[in-house]
Amino acid sequence: MSNFINGLLRFRRGPWEMVASILIAAGVVMLMQPFVLSLFTYSFIVTLIGTVMFIFVSHFPE
Repeated sequence: MSNFINGLLRFRRGPWEMVASILIAAGVVMLMQPFVLSLFTYSFIVTLIGTVMFIFVSHFPE
């Protein structure tokens, strides 16, 4: 756990790509759930933020 946090603080690619992937997955789940309209409303922006974040952090050092 401390290795993950250390990687986040040092701007390493692996931990930040994991965060971006979790955001993308959360946005897709929000898009596909039929119960809460506010989750559906924000699903596109969450997926978009995760995608742009993934593209950005893919340029971080290993």
